Parts: sequence; C-alpha cells; structure tokens
Amino acid sequence: MTAATTPQFSLLQRATAEAVGTALLLAAVVGSGIMGERLAGGNMAVALLANTLATGAALVALILTFGPISGAHFNPAVTLADASQGGTRWPEVPLYIAAQIGGAFAGVAAAHTMFEAPLFFAARHVRSGMAQAFSEFVATFGLLAVIWGCGRLRSSAVPFAVGAYITAAYWFTASTSFANPAVTLARAASDTFSGIRPADAPAFIVAQLLGAAAATALFGWLVPSRPEPSP
Repeated sequence: MTAATTPQFSLLQRATAEAVGTALLLAAVVGSGIMGERLAGGNMAVALLANTLATGAALVALILTFGPISGAHFNPAVTLADASQGGTRWPEVPLYIAAQIGGAFAGVAAAHTMFEAPLFFAARHVRSGMAQAFSEFVATFGLLAVIWGCGRLRSSAVPFAVGAYITAAYWFTASTSFANPAVTLARAASDTFSGIRPADAPAFIVAQLLGAAAATALFGWLVPSRPEPSP
C-alpha cells in the first residue's frame, strides 16, 4: 500500500508479492474473526476488537515486508489509483489485480482450513443499505488519503499510518471498513464473523472505487507530485 512500485523486481516477482501479501492479509482478517468470535463468548465488541487488532498489526508487518518489492497494494482500488497517477504501468494492472483477487481467495481458504471450516461457503452476513455503502466510500477515501498524503510527504510512515487508519476505521464505519474490492469478493466466500453476503458485495465495490477516485483527485490537487513510473 505504498502506492509505488520498485523497478529492480520483475513483474512476476511483484505480482507474486501482491498475491502472497494479500493472501496473508485475508488469512489474518478471516482467521482472527473466527478466533475472536469463538473466544468472545458471544460478546461481539470483544470479537470485533480482536479482529481489528490482528488486521491492523498484520497490515503494518505485510506492508513493511512486501512494500519494497511490489508497493504492497494488496488492493485493486490502490493499484488503479496508483496507475492513474503514473505509478504502476497500465499493462501491469490486470496482473496486479488478478494476483490480489487470487491471493485474497487463497487467504480465505487458508483461514478456513486452519479452523476446520469448508474451503469456501457463501456468507450470509447482511451488509446492505445506503449507510453501509457510504461507510465504504468513507473508509476507502480515508485509506487512499492516508496513502497519498504519507506516500508523498513522509513515505516511511505509510505502513504504520495505514495500519492505524484501518484499525480505527473498523470502529468508526458502519461497515467495519472493508475498503478493498479483493477483500470484499473473498469475504463473500466466508460465512464467518468477517463475511459479507454476496448480494451486498457489488455496492461495496462501487463505493470503494468511488472513494479511491475521490481521494486521488483531492490529493492530485493538494500534493500534486507524481511517483516515477517503473521502466
């Protein structure tokens, strides 16, 4: 999620980093949701807190690990925003997004396997309505604002800023801040604490893309520098 790619690594290496990083992120999101729900004894606030802390901590670690290789986008909205600003090359975008989506489903499958659940099963967790969709717009707008602001002004802070923002956004958004189309699609295949009903996923994804576009436009004016494209 550093929104910058590193030219010394091949496209295959970078796509692999995106796939593995996104898989580990989803394993953390779904796995901690299952564990939190099992241990919380019906206390949903405690389960959400466990899910939140694990996700935020995992994000920091994963961005520090994979950021120097691929930019650690782990998110199609970030990749599209980065490409629109001259970062990731447009011909590379489809492979990045495919790697992110494939990695996300692999991470869900890994979490399910660890907790002895079916590999994939459609979620029944209803997350519908305008408030939920608007929450995803706000969550993704904020995420991209953090990435662009820190990435252009204090890049070393990006992993910690992103982890902190997502940790907070789990609690201040009604949707618990998916803020990621790949995450949304994969969590629709998990009927667990962190799942989303497949019918509700399209509205989330549209809101996420709109939020990312709005933040990118704003920071194109606030901080108009552009990342150098990879060769």
